[in-house]
Amino acid sequence: MKLYATRHGQTEWNAKDIILGRTDIPLSDEGIRQAQGLAEEAAELSLGRIISSPMKRAMQTAEIVAEKAGLPIQTDDRLIEWDYGAFEGKSRYLEDFPKAKAAWGCKMPGGESVFQVVQRTYNVIDDVKRLYGGENVLLVCHGGICRVIDSYFYDMTLEKFMGFFMGNCEIRQYDL
Repeated sequence: MKLYATRHGQTEWNAKDIILGRTDIPLSDEGIRQAQGLAEEAAELSLGRIISSPMKRAMQTAEIVAEKAGLPIQTDDRLIEWDYGAFEGKSRYLEDFPKAKAAWGCKMPGGESVFQVVQRTYNVIDDVKRLYGGENVLLVCHGGICRVIDSYFYDMTLEKFMGFFMGNCEIRQYDL
């Protein structure tokens, strides 16, 4: 059984390096092109199931992949992006943003802590293992969630966790 994780296609905010958590915006034209490329790649993976965040950008990506793969889409609210609180809609290069992400047990002002995001994401992976053993599963989600998925499978220092980046429609494979 393989677990695949991908980040949604590009949005206008991604292209402008604006922090995008819970704001529910669609893919840009470039994001749609990226999702079409992802669909071609995913068609080679013998997928048995696609599970997506219900947010527009993830669902648009999942729909393009699902159409090519001939599979339905399940949604899971636990795959919704990290709630960045007061940082939402601001420049990714704000000095306080990396510090807030690295404050593990503290909630981002008005948002979620790393611990909350990790708990819900790890629970998804545990449920996939338990419920869909033997199937190759694709999770269509967000950059913050992909970071946590990677930490489930690999030891990470704080620096590696904070420096993790996954490109739009990049796909990673994990053995379950």
